[in-house]
Amino acid sequence: MMRIRHIAPPAAFPYACTTAYGCDAYGIWQTVVVHGEAQTFRWCPPGSFTMGSPVTEHDHHEDEIQREIVLTKGFWLADTACNQALWTAVMGENPSQFKGETLPVERVSFGQCEAFLERWRRLCPDFPLRFPSEAEWEYACRAGMPTPFSFGETISSNQVNFDGDFPYLSRDPKGEDRGSTVAVKALPCNAWGLYQMHGNVWEWCGDWYDAYDPSDLVDPGGPLQGSMHVVRGGSFNDYARNCRSAYRYAFGPGFSWQRRGFRAAGGS
Repeated sequence: MMRIRHIAPPAAFPYACTTAYGCDAYGIWQTVVVHGEAQTFRWCPPGSFTMGSPVTEHDHHEDEIQREIVLTKGFWLADTACNQALWTAVMGENPSQFKGETLPVERVSFGQCEAFLERWRRLCPDFPLRFPSEAEWEYACRAGMPTPFSFGETISSNQVNFDGDFPYLSRDPKGEDRGSTVAVKALPCNAWGLYQMHGNVWEWCGDWYDAYDPSDLVDPGGPLQGSMHVVRGGSFNDYARNCRSAYRYAFGPGFSWQRRGFRAAGGS
């Protein structure tokens, strides 16, 4: 069960770098422009939710043990994975294999994303960005849904960019296998206005990977050290099961491949 307190964003909002803001059916949003490229952020209010998946969930993994998480602070989350136009505007280069300004940047390591965030903070110091925590990522991905996906019990290729030859449930028809990324807003958003939290590209989180700490239930930040960072969401060439809200995977911070992207979070 997800419990949310609909609290307004910080008193400092709107920020100096905010070019537009408002409230719509999905909630509060703001748009920031850096070097002529815009990124919209959605406000994710404080709340609590059940992180992980029940043992009865199809393709449940042992590292998805359920726990009740409380997030005491709201945060901003980019409504899309970082696209190539924004990455290039900040970094001056584009490492992606599948080229296109509205496609997500991919083939980026955790370290490369850290460098992006550092440059962003110099360009827009009043609205610094960071990686979302693993708990924040799942909270936003679920958008109030306890089901395997924010869209419900299963997904289709019309909702998520995954390898449609491998649907989630045996009764599900096969879907499209696009074999590449699609534009960051090409497919539907979830109930909080966040696009493609499932599929398209894996998204780096700030946490080191390890088994969940059952005592770390309030604003969890993950282990203090480790060898691999968490990625979430699955990608265009993953099976549907890997795109579940609770599914966890991890890679070393220097690892980059065509399926790795990221989505930035902003202060609390």
